[in-house]
Amino acid sequence: MSVALEGPESDVYTPTMTITCDDLLARLDVLGLITTTVRHPAVFTVEESKRLRGDIHGAHTKNLFLKDKKGRLWLVVTLEDKDVDLKALRKEVGAAQLSFGKPCLLSQVLGLEPGSVTPFGVINDTELRVTVVLDKGLLTLDVLNFHPLTNTATTQISPKDLKAFLCDTGHKPEIIVL
Repeated sequence: MSVALEGPESDVYTPTMTITCDDLLARLDVLGLITTTVRHPAVFTVEESKRLRGDIHGAHTKNLFLKDKKGRLWLVVTLEDKDVDLKALRKEVGAAQLSFGKPCLLSQVLGLEPGSVTPFGVINDTELRVTVVLDKGLLTLDVLNFHPLTNTATTQISPKDLKAFLCDTGHKPEIIVL
């Protein structure tokens, strides 16, 4: 993983240590959260995931790393096929104009690369810069699927356990209807 050297969104990187997939899975286990992880070839988009997921049951998701003009950060989690209206979302969460966070900022704050964005990434956000927003509809489902900090695996977790993990990292999620 890497962090920016010059300013919050510099394209200049230097390697740094972040929590690994194995570290994350161990942390979930220590917390007593029930998960199942399936390894697979790397996927970078929802479309690739649909083609390669095979028999992984449960709700598949998309995760949007967003930044507003004031520099505030959000991670929006919803079902993979749900359209997200950024203008409406902006009003709902009290943000200035929203845009997608740059890859260097994603790496710096969440220790993630594009294609592996996941709510599990907040484990690396020790400064609590990111506000997590969960689509309320996710909480009615039995199993949710997310990358465990890498796009070469999928981890299944219940909504209740996801919320417990997020709260354990200090990221109590905002729950809204998207």
